[in-house]
Amino acid sequence: MGDTERAKLLHSAREQIAALLNEVRRVIVGQEGFLEGLLLGLLCGGHVLVEGVPGLAKTLAVRTLAASLQLPFSRIQFTPDLLPADILGTQIYQPRTGEFFVRKGPIFASIVLADEINRAPAKVQSALLQAMQERQVTIGEETFPLPKPFFVLATQNPIEQEGTYPLPEAQTDRFLLKLLLGYPSRDEELQILERMAHIEPQLVVQPTLSGEQVLQLQSGVEQIYLDSRLKQYIVDLVQATRQPEKYGLDLQPLIQYGASPRGTIGLALTARAKALLAGRDYVLPSDIHAVAPLVLRHRILLSYEAEAQNWTADRIIAYLLDRLPLP
Repeated sequence: MGDTERAKLLHSAREQIAALLNEVRRVIVGQEGFLEGLLLGLLCGGHVLVEGVPGLAKTLAVRTLAASLQLPFSRIQFTPDLLPADILGTQIYQPRTGEFFVRKGPIFASIVLADEINRAPAKVQSALLQAMQERQVTIGEETFPLPKPFFVLATQNPIEQEGTYPLPEAQTDRFLLKLLLGYPSRDEELQILERMAHIEPQLVVQPTLSGEQVLQLQSGVEQIYLDSRLKQYIVDLVQATRQPEKYGLDLQPLIQYGASPRGTIGLALTARAKALLAGRDYVLPSDIHAVAPLVLRHRILLSYEAEAQNWTADRIIAYLLDRLPLP
């Protein structure tokens, strides 16, 4: 891609993303980190896991994003009695014809909210995560591709663990990003009160982007330049979560398992998307630093010793970013 084409891509992407954010912000107050995380996941074609207490507008944000993008949206409320067929779909027998027809499940939407994913048993979680990974669903003997774009936001509640089935690390690894959603500030909560304290809040968003334009933005992310030295830095960062002693870091007793190669790929892709959001056609080290916690926090399994010493995955990532020399 030449300089002129890249400049046109950046200008168009900047205008489209700004229009999308302006529309979403008509409904959502604050939560800038959450909104940016949603956009990063969407631009990268990856899925996002969100951890936050109920009532923080996760469903409203995703529904608003879907409406702004003219994309079909579905919400799946995960419960202990949910079955894989409730998500994927099933075959239904027609007595008149003696044949089966397929009734597709809610997974066949471009934007899917998997609410409280840790409330469903492992077989249901696996069905969803397999569909996310393979981008297709097999019902009976027939395989159906999922829509393009396809984006899943899964939520889990960090404070209520009774009756839940925590996601295994191998499954959380399939999420590109993990976002931690906190409470709004006082001023933001006052704006929420003024905007939403009605029996039926009149908040209507206008479609700003189509699915085809989202796919074009995703292809644009791949055109963002990532220097070879930054690629080596990303590899070193992920390698240091597995073998910190090779980098002179005394973290080995704290880390049980480090990030997988999916983390390496995800870090490079998300850093490119971060640069695109900033209106640049090249990645800076600051882009990598900004997205590293989002990409790696759910891919590092801490030891009991780390938990006893109040180390968190985010603290370990910050330690690595501070200690590893920049290229």
